[in-house]
Amino acid sequence: MSAPALCWPRPLRPGDRVGLAAASSALADPAALERLDAGIAVLEDWGLVVERRPLHGRVWGYLAGSDQDRRADLERPDQHAAALLACLRGGWGSARLLEQPLTLPPRWLLGFSDVTSLLWAQLAQGSGGAVHGPLLTTLAAEPAWSRQRLRQLLFGEPLSALPGECWSAGVATGPLLVANLTVATHLLGTAHLPALAGAILVLEDVGEAPYRLDRMLTHWRLAGALGQLAGIGFGAFTDCDDTDSEQGDQASAGAASAHRRLEQVLRERTADLGIPVLAGLPVGHRCGNAALPLGARARLDATAGLLQLEMP
Repeated sequence: MSAPALCWPRPLRPGDRVGLAAASSALADPAALERLDAGIAVLEDWGLVVERRPLHGRVWGYLAGSDQDRRADLERPDQHAAALLACLRGGWGSARLLEQPLTLPPRWLLGFSDVTSLLWAQLAQGSGGAVHGPLLTTLAAEPAWSRQRLRQLLFGEPLSALPGECWSAGVATGPLLVANLTVATHLLGTAHLPALAGAILVLEDVGEAPYRLDRMLTHWRLAGALGQLAGIGFGAFTDCDDTDSEQGDQASAGAASAHRRLEQVLRERTADLGIPVLAGLPVGHRCGNAALPLGARARLDATAGLLQLEMP
């Protein structure tokens, strides 16, 4: 039986309201506030009306407020009326908000990294509009093509294909999933995991040693999760190829050898799945984080080195 069709929000129009959500780590240092203001300015240049609330002063330990405060960013009636909910930053904390029932309606929800928890939960509830893309504190630093791509996605305009490197040839189509590997791994076995059968899964991560990536991908294999997919894409794995003293690595091995270990892990853990694998996609913790809509129909042509989208 096919999954029920997603309910998608309408494309944005100038004058639409944007709500702000601080669902993860606290926003404290002055440089981050400057990046936030710059990101808001980008949205305002597109003709959107951004709610400017002083969320930078909300701190609860390392989180951007208590769970109740951060849930309110998603649940308040005025937030439900916002056409776009833009997340300020990642870090940690959004998964805590899923411990209690949390309704995520069909609306544009923007973020990545720790925000993966909310993006996947929204999709798992049958609501479209979850966008894996720049946070408000990273948006202004994105190159022009990336900012333009996000605007096109939100305003319902066609998107260009993303280039990548073929690791396993073939073509696959299916609903698109995009995630931070660490965050998504901790959603396995929960009610907040979208359907994996026949999906195109794009993964990225930051600051994880190759052996940790190996451990997580092995968990996916043991859970039978990778075997359900139609195709896999890899984005940026930033600072994931550093040497790791816990595994007895020698400093003299060098960055090139460490990078080979990273690529070896990703290739080996997916090479026997019999599905197309496309690496090097411009997605993740890098300058040039291409926006992608979760749940949209995707075509991963690893042979041609392209990931294409069919917007609803």
